[in-house]
Amino acid sequence: MINNSDKSLSEVHSSVDTTTKTTFWKKLFAFLGPAYLISVGYMDPGNWATDIAGGSQFGYSLLWVLLMSNLMALLLQSLSARLGLVRGLDLAQASRATYHPVINYFNWFLAEIAIAACDLAEVIGMAIGLQLLFDLPLLIGVSITVIDTLLILVLQKNGIRKMEAFIIGLITIIGLAFIAELIFAKPDGVALIKGFIPSLPNYSALYIAIGIIGATVMPHNLYLHSSLVQTRKIDRSKSGIKEAIKFNFIDTSIALNMALFVNGAILILAASAFYTTGHNEVSEIQDAHGLLNDILGNKLAPILFAVALIAAGQSSTLTGTLSGQIVMEGYLNLRIQPWLRRLITRLVAILPAFFTIYFLGEGATGQLLILSQVILSMQLGFAIIPLIHLTSDKSKMGDFANKGWVKVLAWLIAIIIVSLNVKLVINTIQGWIAESTNPAVYYYTVIPLAIGAGVLLVYITLFPLVKKSKARRKNVPDGLPQDLQLVASKSYQRIAVTVDFSSSDNVAISNAIAQGGKSAEYILIHIVETAGARMMGQEIDDLETESDRKSLDKYKLDLEAQGYTISVRLGFGNPKRSIPEIVNSEICDLLVMGAHGHHALMDLIFGTTLDAVRHKVKIPVLIV
Repeated sequence: MINNSDKSLSEVHSSVDTTTKTTFWKKLFAFLGPAYLISVGYMDPGNWATDIAGGSQFGYSLLWVLLMSNLMALLLQSLSARLGLVRGLDLAQASRATYHPVINYFNWFLAEIAIAACDLAEVIGMAIGLQLLFDLPLLIGVSITVIDTLLILVLQKNGIRKMEAFIIGLITIIGLAFIAELIFAKPDGVALIKGFIPSLPNYSALYIAIGIIGATVMPHNLYLHSSLVQTRKIDRSKSGIKEAIKFNFIDTSIALNMALFVNGAILILAASAFYTTGHNEVSEIQDAHGLLNDILGNKLAPILFAVALIAAGQSSTLTGTLSGQIVMEGYLNLRIQPWLRRLITRLVAILPAFFTIYFLGEGATGQLLILSQVILSMQLGFAIIPLIHLTSDKSKMGDFANKGWVKVLAWLIAIIIVSLNVKLVINTIQGWIAESTNPAVYYYTVIPLAIGAGVLLVYITLFPLVKKSKARRKNVPDGLPQDLQLVASKSYQRIAVTVDFSSSDNVAISNAIAQGGKSAEYILIHIVETAGARMMGQEIDDLETESDRKSLDKYKLDLEAQGYTISVRLGFGNPKRSIPEIVNSEICDLLVMGAHGHHALMDLIFGTTLDAVRHKVKIPVLIV
């Protein structure tokens, strides 16, 4: 029996039934929703500054950059949805099943920092909106945003559809506000169309374009989308999954095109209101708001601008707190009360904003927003690269693994986005050092951290390419049974063999049979290493245990059909303890183990199970 609490966003997992819908439109309506929660990340206050700067400085000429960015986002978000639908795991859970626990702790920490940084931008953006609309001090506006934690609990308690409806309502407000703004601004239609033809007027335009592309994909959106698609109960057959992928692609296309409209509208508004009137240095949200009334001659324009900013900040903070829950539960398998988790996420964002404004004044919020974007940039590769690896893994994704052309496009997008973000980080650090009176501080803190992050990113990129991960999978199947090709000879009578459901099993079992032939008895051993197994032992009853038991039985049936005598043993907890206990209790006279694990430097860092087991058994150990 599978415990639903192990599922991503367990409170709303499979809560929307799509299997009972009979017509195309009813099915489409049932699937519509998750991508709208994603789309708000592409129109959050953090994106407004780059759109305003691009429009005020270069008119309509960077509209093509927004379109290209949207196409990149569409592919990556589609991969995220595909991962959740096919494997029933969110990106954090799938990464935990692939990489070493130490790497996963780093990934979790970086993801939490990125979510807090994103939330920080949204908190400041919403506070600015409240200030512009109601003339509230930023400190009060920042403090008010803590109420979001209560709002999201109420919405989620009433079901995911209610939350989706609320977010769609906010998006509608943003869209209508900018439709009105465009009517007031009266953009030049011919120049607008020409803006979709790729061109870069000068180096400064390239810098703005980098900012737009670099801010396109938010890392928390990739975690969030892979989880939200699992709120739909789908037919788990091959045709059912294929249909779910199709409807989610439609959902993603509609939602991201709405985000493209909003970002395009902000840039067009800036081009029409500021560029054409000679106000080419507008980059701050407050400055843009202040000039709208003077330039457009319409008092409603700045009001609608502030309302849209509040709606964007509110919608983005809701999805940001959901992402925090997904990342913590996925990477750490740690589940705490939802209200406490969201309160922690919100406080991590509010406190830096509060103290910055309190001690440095409201003018420092601009630098804080820049810092939040740099932090997001540093983390982006740690979400994109594992996503591409995971969705390209045919052993896990089966027929739904990325096709060749998809992999080429995905890696090209990853290279572009990561390269641009690396450039942004380097330029920002250089700027800090140039402006600092004590640059040594950066040489001993920021630069080592950036280099460490770069080394970790290289490891995450190369690890699955060098060797298919046989990772310590938790809450997911440990792999698929392999087709066995055996070479037989005779020797020992009771031979234990450890298996981990990877290609290494072929080598281990073949070598074991080479020692005992068909006259020996073979005991196949596998250890379940989940946190639950370590605590509950044999009493654990979860997805991984059930899957491992079936895989062992599959090996047993295959080998018995070839005339071998086979028994199987499933152990639980730490393999360094469980394997010797089983081997000694079965009175075996030989243990065969595959040399699974790391090599060279990684052995020194993480260690292996082999040495610990060899010292706890009193029989020969054959390591193959």
